[in-house]
Amino acid sequence: MNVKTQKLAPRKQTPLGWMLSPIKKGVVVDMQRNAFKYIIVLPVLAWMILFCYKPMYGVIIAFENYRPRLGFDGSEWIGLKNFVDFLNNPLFLRTLRNTLTISALNLVFSFPVPIILALLLNEVHVSWFKRTVQTITYLPHFIAMVIACALVTQFVQTNGVVNDIIEFFGGERSNLLARTDTFYPVYILSGIWKETGWSAIIYLAALASIDQEQYEAARIDGAGRLQQMWHITLPGLLPTISMLLVLKLGQVLSVGSEKILLLYQPLTYEVADVISTFTYRRGLIEGNFSYGTAVDIFNSLVNITMLLIANKTSKKLGQSGLF
Repeated sequence: MNVKTQKLAPRKQTPLGWMLSPIKKGVVVDMQRNAFKYIIVLPVLAWMILFCYKPMYGVIIAFENYRPRLGFDGSEWIGLKNFVDFLNNPLFLRTLRNTLTISALNLVFSFPVPIILALLLNEVHVSWFKRTVQTITYLPHFIAMVIACALVTQFVQTNGVVNDIIEFFGGERSNLLARTDTFYPVYILSGIWKETGWSAIIYLAALASIDQEQYEAARIDGAGRLQQMWHITLPGLLPTISMLLVLKLGQVLSVGSEKILLLYQPLTYEVADVISTFTYRRGLIEGNFSYGTAVDIFNSLVNITMLLIANKTSKKLGQSGLF
């Protein structure tokens, strides 16, 4: 018996399938061509999924009266109560004020110092001296925060070297970390000491990319070193400065809790207690995980808002943005 075979009619593609077909083909071709690179990236993707994205499910406890024994699904749902309680907390305004104050001081005093250091090092043409200064200034970055804060505490205590200097100039000895009027200077200056050299590296890298012919042309036209710095070096640094400034503004409420926890004490809570330390005390020390998570979400939302505003402002002013 003859069996007649019939050719199947080609399946009609939907418009969406027609549009996605070249994309799928391109992805497959790219994966075949760069298979080794994708294999290298796999551990990073796995780490991000496990430790960055999967834990995000835990933010649900900010909207619950979370009890560890009941778990995420068994805890009582309370909606925005934790957020409302935080905004109505008598300490809310104090922690917000302290956080914004420390961020503003960091922005005004700490942010420009690496730029100034990079500009000064760029003018040094003695290579051994330049390398020595760079090494000395960025070595503190590699000191663990606990050790750095222990050193700062020793320096500024009543019998420390800083008080020796103060007494030499006619001042009185005191524990500078126990005073509300000196906590901010100690915090800001210790941060400048620890991070200035490391932060200057990125500006030095940006300076190295500036076309040297511009300097030669400026010298031929009779421009001095200050004029070259003002008209060539600073404009060359502006894209880098604007991008880092946007990132800095995006962390306006993310004052490092580790350093403050190591430096502050109940006597200085009035000026040193920030949102992150408040979250630590309420969330971990007191065991109110839902409340601490809600405060942290509030912190992140404000940071994202500031980042978007700063990025848009930077692009409107003609500088580069993050996206």
